[in-house]
Amino acid sequence: QDQLVESGGGSVQPGGSLRLSCEVSEGIFGTYSMAWFRQPPGKEREFVGSISRNGGTGDSADSVKGRFTISRDTAKNTLYLQMSNLKPEDTAAYYCAASRSLFGSRNAAHYHLWGQGTQVTVSS
Repeated sequence: QDQLVESGGGSVQPGGSLRLSCEVSEGIFGTYSMAWFRQPPGKEREFVGSISRNGGTGDSADSVKGRFTISRDTAKNTLYLQMSNLKPEDTAAYYCAASRSLFGSRNAAHYHLWGQGTQVTVSS
């Protein structure tokens, strides 16, 4: 069964950095476009960023542009989200998602496979 497993969440002070990882079942990573979503406490899930199947095309939400970078390592079957200059409003459960499409999307319904989530808390 295909699986996505996130890791790397934690607590950090404002202005700090974290890198989230999402490991994908071996052999299928290269067939998926990928994305990160997040769900702040008491709010709806929201798009963070996406990356195409070959890693050549990406998209990110305006709220994280210039601070977050999404990347993928095919050799390690892993998706990353490098987060810097973190703000309290970045506090959320972060989820990775996979789609069989060539390109990602901001629409959560585009993705058929989801990880269990990893918590990021930004607080002083």
